[in-house]
Amino acid sequence: MSTRPVGARRLGLLPPYLFAEIERKIAAKKAEGVDVISLGIGDPDTPTPELVVRRMQAAVADPGTHQYPSNRGREGFRDAVAGFYDRRFGVTLDPANEVIPVLGAKEAIANINLALLDPGDVALASDPGYPVYTMGPLLVGAEPVPMPLVPELGFQPDFSAIPADVLERARIMYLNYPNNPTGAVVEDDLFTRAVALAREHDFIIVHDNAYSEITYDGYVAPSFLATPGAADVGVEVFSLSKTYNMTGWRSGAVVGNPDVLGAYWQLKTNLDSGMFEAVQEASIAALDSDQASVAAMCEIYCRRRDILVDALRTIGLELTPPKGAIYVWARVPEGETSASFTEKVLEQAAVVISPGSAYGPSGEGFVRMSLTVPDDRLIEAAERIAGLVNA
Repeated sequence: MSTRPVGARRLGLLPPYLFAEIERKIAAKKAEGVDVISLGIGDPDTPTPELVVRRMQAAVADPGTHQYPSNRGREGFRDAVAGFYDRRFGVTLDPANEVIPVLGAKEAIANINLALLDPGDVALASDPGYPVYTMGPLLVGAEPVPMPLVPELGFQPDFSAIPADVLERARIMYLNYPNNPTGAVVEDDLFTRAVALAREHDFIIVHDNAYSEITYDGYVAPSFLATPGAADVGVEVFSLSKTYNMTGWRSGAVVGNPDVLGAYWQLKTNLDSGMFEAVQEASIAALDSDQASVAAMCEIYCRRRDILVDALRTIGLELTPPKGAIYVWARVPEGETSASFTEKVLEQAAVVISPGSAYGPSGEGFVRMSLTVPDDRLIEAAERIAGLVNA
């Protein structure tokens, strides 16, 4: 029997994937008969809109969707994405060269590293941020450099704090607003400053736009591509997962700079055969709809946000009510770390929350709680945490 380790050495660079670890802990507790409430994973608990399901049912029955799909995507899908961007953001996209379907945002963010980065390149990764911003560069031999999101700046990066030698080696900068995990939004000229920095140092901005449609208190999220000059230096990844409760459908698009998309398409042609065309048809129905389902969903999340924020403030946790995304980002009680508080809440209250440190070094001292559970369970989770903190 060989003693050689199974698995490539690059896998040793990766920590356990956060959400896989959360799922493992939930399963272990449930196996013990514990009633676990999970606020750890942002997976919508309400169904996909009926009109999307109906379109999918019809498309699955159509033999025309059963063959290999094009990596470029159906013309109707690309037109629907471009039409949505025009109506929603005032952004004009060429469906032929500036839109490519992706199997959810995660696939796009991971694979864009393969398309753009060489060993030794730097990827500037929002910290705290979606773990794939750092894991993707590691897998291709590049160097992810955390770009701290500063609470005093509204969880925006301080571009002036990035070392000059890092900027010179940078090839990608990952941004994400509305932000996961902090819920921060852009209400100033952040995107304009980012475009200027990318021009100066010749790197690509990848804006993860997974939560643009989930906003509160009258806030309307912009597209990065609506910023003058943005299409010259970057792309945006738009996901249908959270907007239309389609996390399991794996549907999204990468849009923007045609040269970047050309490199991405070249990679895609060698990796897979594209998105199932029935899913593309269902996605068209979602994008072309009157968006009433999205408005109704935002009302649900806003109500849950208020429930959780009020409860957490009552027990003394420090937080700012988010204007976007589906998470509440709160400081842990004094004397606790992200990990210790998360573990205590799981073991003593049977509530799963995410440690902020798992999203990057700057997440230490915070925890993330998801709003994707029914109101009664959210209230119960808050009561359990309150009982633990007060005790």
